[in-house]
Amino acid sequence: MKTLMRKAEDLKKKWYIIDAEGKILGRMASKIATVLRGKNKADFTPHVDMSDHIVVVNAGKVCVTGKKMKDKIYQYVSGYPSGQKSYNLQTMLKNKPDEVIRRAVRGMLPHNTLGRKMLKRLKVYAEATHPHQEQKLEELKV
Repeated sequence: MKTLMRKAEDLKKKWYIIDAEGKILGRMASKIATVLRGKNKADFTPHVDMSDHIVVVNAGKVCVTGKKMKDKIYQYVSGYPSGQKSYNLQTMLKNKPDEVIRRAVRGMLPHNTLGRKMLKRLKVYAEATHPHQEQKLEELKV
């Protein structure tokens, strides 16, 4: 029996929507990473981009457990001397709520060109409005 290997052009891409209000960040990010990777499909092929499009709304209203709001640190280094900047989760949710979800999902995807291609199919918005009304969005349970 031969192993079936899917090709990227044979796949049909779906569009999903997730409302992040009241959802736990890590659990939601792992579900998003699974769908972006294509592992929810029966014919999963590891070397093919099988990802569907995911739209996340209300990113600023995501929840975390424990003391992560003050203890979780995001770091950025500009490359210049004294160029390291640190922000906690509370500050990031106030300034860039879409970046919090994007970084959580990026850490769960492969760290190569295929993972970067998958991450482009993730659309994150801080509010409930989004420009993807024309696509047939299906609700994704988290």
